Amino acid sequence: MPEKPDLAALLGSRICHDLISPIGAISNGVELLMMDGAVRGPEMALVSESVAAANARIRFFRVSFGTAAPDQRLGRSEVTGILADVMRGRLSVDWQSPNDMSRREVKLTFLLILCLESAMPYGGKILIELSDGRWTIGAQSTKLKVDPDLWEVLSNPAATATIGPSQVHFLLAAQDLVHQGMRLTADIREAEIRLSF
Repeated sequence: MPEKPDLAALLGSRICHDLISPIGAISNGVELLMMDGAVRGPEMALVSESVAAANARIRFFRVSFGTAAPDQRLGRSEVTGILADVMRGRLSVDWQSPNDMSRREVKLTFLLILCLESAMPYGGKILIELSDGRWTIGAQSTKLKVDPDLWEVLSNPAATATIGPSQVHFLLAAQDLVHQGMRLTADIREAEIRLSF
């Protein structure tokens, strides 16, 4: 019997698919204008940076919120490239893993990175490791902003919390953990969060 479709993931894939082409076209147009030299200055630099940021975010969201079949794989270089482009100095992410990974596991890890990003408004460092089939994500920051109810949703399937649009990744990560038959353990301290699944 086929798996029941994940409507949120299908919607995420559709939105990202429909946006990636026009953003790519704008990026190409900006590049051509800059090569031509007709338009220069801080305004063009701002447009160029904004398009690059939008493109990076869409690529990240495509993995985080999109569909992931059981047999789909992602290469380490693609994953680290996406993270380098999307973080751009806000957070330092050190991704240690084999060269080839399950897209489903990368998707879950990206969702958890979004959860960590919510708890690290002042920046910090994230270390991601995969060893013997177990993922470990360590995050350090000088100051964390942790909502205990949101984090409880991740480790306790029976927990409930008020989820707004800016925290939807907590709910999606919790659903993905259940869907993949995984259980998350979270150790949250004053300046450090350690997740494993």
